[in-house]
Amino acid sequence: MSELLAKSEPQTTLKKHIDDGLRIWKHLKHAFPKSNSLTTNRFWDLLRIVIIFHDLGKGHSEFQKILKGDEENKWFKQRHELFSVPFVSALPLNDDEKFLVERVVVGHHKTYSFLIEKKISPNYPKGCTDYSDEFSLVDKQAVFKILECYEDFGLAEINLENPRKIIRKYLKEKDDGNIQNYLTTLLLLGAFKHCDHMASAYIEKLNHLENSSFDFLQKMRIELQGKGFDFYEHQVSVSRKIGNIILTAPTGSGKTETALLWLKNQMEKVGQGRVFYTLPFTASINAMFKRLSDQVDGFGKDKVGMLHGKLTAFLYDYFQDESSIRKRKEEIDTVRNQFKTLETPLKVVTPFQLLKHIFGLKGFEKGIFEWTGGYFICDEIHAYDASVFAQIKVLLKFLSEKMNASIFIMTATLPTFIKEHLKEAIGDFEEVQASQKLYMNFDRHQVILKEGILKANIDLIKKDLEAGEKVLVVCNTVEQAQDVFSELSDFSSILIHGGFNGRDRNDKEKQLSEQEPHLLIGTQAIEVSLDIDYDKIYTEPAPLDALIQRFGRVNRKREKGICKCIVFTKRNEKDEYIYRQSLIDRTIEALEQINLNNQGIIKEQELQKFIDDVYPCFDEKSQEKFDSTFNALTFSVQNNLIPFEHSRDREEDFYAQFDGIKVVPVSLESEYKELLNKFNFIGAELLKVQIRKNMFGRWVSEGILQRVICVLPHSNHDENPIEINYYVLSKKYNSKLGLRKHEDDNRAFDEERML
Repeated sequence: MSELLAKSEPQTTLKKHIDDGLRIWKHLKHAFPKSNSLTTNRFWDLLRIVIIFHDLGKGHSEFQKILKGDEENKWFKQRHELFSVPFVSALPLNDDEKFLVERVVVGHHKTYSFLIEKKISPNYPKGCTDYSDEFSLVDKQAVFKILECYEDFGLAEINLENPRKIIRKYLKEKDDGNIQNYLTTLLLLGAFKHCDHMASAYIEKLNHLENSSFDFLQKMRIELQGKGFDFYEHQVSVSRKIGNIILTAPTGSGKTETALLWLKNQMEKVGQGRVFYTLPFTASINAMFKRLSDQVDGFGKDKVGMLHGKLTAFLYDYFQDESSIRKRKEEIDTVRNQFKTLETPLKVVTPFQLLKHIFGLKGFEKGIFEWTGGYFICDEIHAYDASVFAQIKVLLKFLSEKMNASIFIMTATLPTFIKEHLKEAIGDFEEVQASQKLYMNFDRHQVILKEGILKANIDLIKKDLEAGEKVLVVCNTVEQAQDVFSELSDFSSILIHGGFNGRDRNDKEKQLSEQEPHLLIGTQAIEVSLDIDYDKIYTEPAPLDALIQRFGRVNRKREKGICKCIVFTKRNEKDEYIYRQSLIDRTIEALEQINLNNQGIIKEQELQKFIDDVYPCFDEKSQEKFDSTFNALTFSVQNNLIPFEHSRDREEDFYAQFDGIKVVPVSLESEYKELLNKFNFIGAELLKVQIRKNMFGRWVSEGILQRVICVLPHSNHDENPIEINYYVLSKKYNSKLGLRKHEDDNRAFDEERML
């Protein structure tokens, strides 16, 4: 009797596939010890049974022919998992446990709606007779031989009842809004999918954060003590606390290390759990990933992953030393898949990588299981608009109330009304604040209000540069930043904003990490993402919290005494849609008060009052957005987050909030096509620039954007050609300035390739 197969390429026996799944199962038991307390104390036993039984239906003789490459078969595209169910029916389990196992086995590949519509109702595909006849073709002797390798399951008589009953019962519970053992079902399915998918990928083990993983923190403390310093009071305090924390401390006071000290204590006292470090922007995530994955001063590369929308572009640059495109692509695929699985115990992510699971996108059960008993570190939580913040509040409530998660929120300045929302979301918590003594030591900025607009005062900037000062200039719009950069072209400088393609943005960030120029000009992108340290800043008016973030890039290490932060009182007419005028007015009033009270010296301990003056609450429009988003998503999580089912409508709702479309500037099109012809699709994608949806529609109607088809021969000559669709934009672009939205590039479109 030949062994049953589970996979065809490469050929893998069913016994080996089960063993691979059980190896992952052992790692999950260690990584998620709180699963039993959330579900049933038999959670891990039931998961083991699902792993052993889920693919037994592959013992069908016609399915085995397919796996062995026999084109002469009578399988008729049936679902093998349906033929696993009779073996489950013979297990000596109580009804609740048997329902759980049956449901996961039946639904681990296809949705229940698909199964009932396409595979069960009204009958099996043409060529099949009935379920019992088809089940008779399963090699039961071979299946029982496999089961004997694990234990005596004490199987009773096999029940050949059609799986239609299981599916219809579950769908009725779904329609009634009362799924039995809901959370256990969801987590059991998610845990099983992790085991199944990682077994199919032949992953050998999962990495974990152990006590020794945090040794670099003790090394850091010893180095500080050797210089006559120590950890700050708030760091020592937090390192001893258990449970949710909201930390308020000045920028530059070691908030990241504080969070990691908290994490170390949670893992020692509470137990294992996966860790998610959330940040709002790609650049800050990239920087934090590099920091935390450092082999000496971090956890090491095996312990840290990251997820964001531009991950592939980051990895393309990360593996730039690979000699061939093929080798680089292999490295990218390997690391990206590693980050997506449970291999890395700590992930640096955007909130959207978490939020997509409570929207119920495909695979959400895996994502939610990964949160079980997890640790969530939330940084820069001030950076989101009302709608996204409402989603984050729903997420935090779900994590706290349903997933036994622990949450650490850290901030330098946060409006009190926002903090109240966070307190509501996370339930029990402790609030920790840096000491008043520390706040006094963090006085480092003096605000100087200047009448007029920034662009009319370029000579002031030139004078400082000529005196040898390192100057930061921040504008509110890309166009304004470009104009200022052009006027200061005589000085060595770098321009950073959102109008660059991925390749040029990566190059600029690399230049900054290697050596900061004496002049850096940019937009809001500078506020939140770059670890830089300048002597002075000139900035257009912006809301107070944004200005504080900008000021944080000046005198970052507090080694320069008090540094000047020049804020212009008048707005450029083109930035009226960036910030509400009422916010700007209240901010200018706050800065005037700081000038009056403290001669412009910003007292860190007084900032909270001024932040609350500027942000007493959401404005009316933002409050409406917050309320509608929070109520709708709360309802959806309570009523529409259904295991085994995902909704295309909810996917559309989730992705609709991302306002950007990527296009190819006409000046880069020839290079773009050259990269496509070399099958360097990632390199080609990095040449694209993101534009807003409303701009996209307008430019298409004006003929400034043209849709193009590029047809490439497949590398396998027997396959059909590859068809690539993209849009070409006839606006000027160069690597120094980026996209010039108001300057046409008059190169002619190629009429032969336009659609």
